[in-house]
Amino acid sequence: MTQDSAQNASPSDVQRLPYAPSDPSATPLRTARVTVDAASDAGVLDRPWASLGYDEINWTYTPQGRRTLQTIGRFAETPYHVRPHNIFNSGTGLGLPHWGSGNVYHEDADGKPYYDFTIADLTYDAIVGAGHHPLVELAFTPLALVPESAKAEFPFENSPSQYSAYEAGWWSYPPKDYARWGGLVAALVEHCLERYGADEVKHWLWELWNEPDISYWRGTPQQFHDLYDVTVKAIRDVYPEARVGGPAVTGGDRGAVFLHGFLQACADRDLPVDFVSFHTKGSHFTPWRTYGPIGAPAPEQQSPSTPKMLREIDRALRVIEQFPQYVDAPVIVDECDASVPAHWGIYDNANFAYRNNEYYPVFQAKLMKKVLDLNAQHAAKVREATTWSFSMEGERYFEGTRSFVTASGIEKPLMNAYRAFAHLGDRRLAATSDQSADVSDISALGNGLPEEVDVVASRSSSDGSVAILVWRHTDDQYADGKSSTRVDLEVSGLETGAWTAQHYRIDHSHSNSHTVWQDLGAPQDPTPDELAKITSRQGLERFTDDSVVQVDGVLGLHLELPLPSLSLVILTKVA
Repeated sequence: MTQDSAQNASPSDVQRLPYAPSDPSATPLRTARVTVDAASDAGVLDRPWASLGYDEINWTYTPQGRRTLQTIGRFAETPYHVRPHNIFNSGTGLGLPHWGSGNVYHEDADGKPYYDFTIADLTYDAIVGAGHHPLVELAFTPLALVPESAKAEFPFENSPSQYSAYEAGWWSYPPKDYARWGGLVAALVEHCLERYGADEVKHWLWELWNEPDISYWRGTPQQFHDLYDVTVKAIRDVYPEARVGGPAVTGGDRGAVFLHGFLQACADRDLPVDFVSFHTKGSHFTPWRTYGPIGAPAPEQQSPSTPKMLREIDRALRVIEQFPQYVDAPVIVDECDASVPAHWGIYDNANFAYRNNEYYPVFQAKLMKKVLDLNAQHAAKVREATTWSFSMEGERYFEGTRSFVTASGIEKPLMNAYRAFAHLGDRRLAATSDQSADVSDISALGNGLPEEVDVVASRSSSDGSVAILVWRHTDDQYADGKSSTRVDLEVSGLETGAWTAQHYRIDHSHSNSHTVWQDLGAPQDPTPDELAKITSRQGLERFTDDSVVQVDGVLGLHLELPLPSLSLVILTKVA
């Protein structure tokens, strides 16, 4: 059964997975000044948020999985890359938390390989049909390719539960026959080209394995380099224009070492690396699970750490910059998450409560902005920072898992961060806040960023509208947010005349299905009327009615931001 990276980390690694405690001496922000220059084009606004991933490949094509992909596809301003695990795992296609199976590879009685693309078709049909593009993670080892040595050395007692020794870990061994692995890869690429066509598949990414620096890969780095060589050649023989890359390592010390070795091996062998991938996680709450009474508070209040994530990204970018031949390749942080694991929630550890409420979408806005700030310091650039969030089948309402939706397909507040991102235009504008957290010296940051007000602003090339995201946040989900911060927002560089102003908000009382559910008594079997009330408030909500403002010089707006909260202001010139 696959696990998030921190779960398989060594004790020394776990000690370096900090949380962000509250500073009781800190004074809440009372005022902030935010300025936007609508006439100052700062270049293309990269969209690192435009990707998602998840472990449970077989939940892609469930009704809730399809609806989740379609919901994002309807509001997304650009197609997302979607990265599920386990396309090559053997199995029945039964989706379970942190487990799945594409069940592609088989051998007949004579040992001749043949392929079954039933689950692959269901998966990629759902992704492409919703307007997205797959990032195909080529993993893990099919049962028929598990080496005999794995069966001898892997300790596991079979039981009548869901898992045999294969699900427990055989899948993580290098395939016993690299030629047959290459044939499997080539067959999948050829099938996808035939089914979806080159005009679609040219947008796909092909990545070998997942987190080979930990127990997901029970081979040597040299064996992994050899397998990448075989994989790249198998793909390119079928589709020369395919974009291939990796190695999707974790954010710890071992990940950085493995990443360097991988890029060095590719450079020595003159292998293509069309994108470089790695992961980062913001927290590993301790204890992992409390096993306490239902509803018990966490034994220690803990929160995700933005600085930890930024330090890990910074370190990986520095590794990539040691290889000039790969420094211009897009960097994909294709698991970029506030905490691990994805399938545990508030009943495991109450600190996972942030995943249900307004804290998480504001955290994501802050994180994406800090990633863009980090790009400005590096030659290598993060192009995608993938949220490892999707949906969980069979959970209770607001279980606290890392997901866009909860039971009955109710959208959690996290979804609205991505709706807000979609409103941003294609050109970035110069924007500053006098209360933003300074991340120019990452080494000097503590475990958590202090309270801040920060901003991202944009202009649309198509209609000239100006979109401004402003938020208030601190790396402490337990911080007292009762008092509001007055934000003086000044926008210069607008054409003289009338502009329509729209104001959207994410906070405790807006764009927040969780609050509505709580106000109804947190029902675990809501009535149709209760469900209607919850879903009516699950989208991105206006904070005020639209208004028309006259601009002649600098436009001044005043916002009151509770903690945490996010405002999206859209200004559109009246025709």
